[in-house]
Amino acid sequence: MKNYQVKAGSKLILSQCDPDDTGSYEKTGQGKEKAKAVTAQLIGRLEKLQERLYANGNRALLIVLQGMDTSGKDSTIKSVMSGVNPQGCKVMSFKTPSSEELGHDFLWRVHQKAPSKGQIGIFNRSHYEDVLITRVHGFITDKVVKQRFNQIKEFEELLSESGTVILKFFLHISKDEQKKRLEERINNLEKRWKFSDGDLEERKLWKNYMEAFETMMAATSTDQAPWYIVPANRKWYRNLVIAERVVNALENMKLKTPLAPAGINFDKLKIE
Repeated sequence: MKNYQVKAGSKLILSQCDPDDTGSYEKTGQGKEKAKAVTAQLIGRLEKLQERLYANGNRALLIVLQGMDTSGKDSTIKSVMSGVNPQGCKVMSFKTPSSEELGHDFLWRVHQKAPSKGQIGIFNRSHYEDVLITRVHGFITDKVVKQRFNQIKEFEELLSESGTVILKFFLHISKDEQKKRLEERINNLEKRWKFSDGDLEERKLWKNYMEAFETMMAATSTDQAPWYIVPANRKWYRNLVIAERVVNALENMKLKTPLAPAGINFDKLKIE
């Protein structure tokens, strides 16, 4: 498996990152089937590790998903987290800020949604929207963007030092792949509900968004909260990469099943 991790402070050029990459797996046929089999094993492992995380209640995992429209944020959650106990996993998305939220700093509403100990939290879009959409549309200046980069890093450092492991994934699709997926939404009656005129307007700003993503990931990828550029043209490989990273992060916590309550002789215990 390739790492795909963005090095802190690196000069990032997304056009040099292949969204159609499938690592050592063939793009079709046996490669796809092998990858799906490995992903299924990882999802099974994830189920056991999440139970330990929940039972211990002393660490948390935050997964951040960002990407252009149709990059697969929803389907990633549905596929990779399919075996996870809903009691120990919460998915959050951040819509247009309310009047109350606008009365605070931009991270105020985000901090409230961070996962508590024992939980996996998934941000389907996140605090990074405040340095992406706002920047691309000129709602904030470059000076404010840089300030927010530093504030985000300090916020994520606080979470990390408090016991939360952070994984940030950019789902990287090509412009041609997005066109294909948008057309599928238009032509498929079952998927039309996902379509919005705004998708087409944002697509016109593709180059601007790529530049904003490049700057953002280079500025905010750290050892405590790394960014991963996940090739996402092929959904099965996207799922494999993310499942492998999540399982690896949980295994590195070295969680063990908690001890049974003291003073109970389980060998002699009988249930009437």
